Amino acid sequence: MVIVLAGLVVALGALVQGTVGFGIALVSAPLLAILDPRLVPVPLLVLSGTHALLSLARERGDTDWRGVGWALVGRLPGTALGVLAVATLPQRKFAILIAGSVLVCAGLSALRWRLHPTPRTLMVAGLVGGVSGTASSIGGPPVALAYQRERGARIRSTMAAYFTAGTAMSVLSLAAAGQVRLDGLLTGALLLPFMFAGFLLSSPARRFLDRGWTRPAVVGLACTSALVLLAQALAP
Repeated sequence: MVIVLAGLVVALGALVQGTVGFGIALVSAPLLAILDPRLVPVPLLVLSGTHALLSLARERGDTDWRGVGWALVGRLPGTALGVLAVATLPQRKFAILIAGSVLVCAGLSALRWRLHPTPRTLMVAGLVGGVSGTASSIGGPPVALAYQRERGARIRSTMAAYFTAGTAMSVLSLAAAGQVRLDGLLTGALLLPFMFAGFLLSSPARRFLDRGWTRPAVVGLACTSALVLLAQALAP
């Protein structure tokens, strides 16, 4: 029963990410942790990494590889800063700071601030994403906001390439720390059919979103992720 419930959660997360370009961790991680803490982070990383590869293959001709490179340049020091922040700063105050930053960026971009995926913007977005992703598992919104005015296929494919590299970094880091075990990998493999189902459902959904709804979906999901992080930080 736990596997079935977890699978439905994963399918929903895969549908959201396959449609918007990010969100599988946002949707799945909190609920999976409630169902069984062993479902995160390794099983979820298996699922998100596989999802990213599928998305990249589906829309590979639309990937902004140069932009991915700039974002990863920022993500490397951001990951190190995230580890340092977790070790030295009060977790609640740090999470509130990250959530507030994402909300401010999303709010400004929804009004008049025009974000564009320039090298400087992507490096800063990768830096913030590396910090927040390491500390809170929510690292997609900063980079997605930089691409919010691009075509839907461009956003999804570029985010998929970014997540593929980011997942590899996370798995290698966890493996070096001795946190990757066979049971976690097998659990992730057991949930793969549910992830595939959500991914397949995202094909017709993304065509609807591409009719002018991509940018509102990106901004709205970024705000949702920040609010989830804020709720987690403020919860007793």
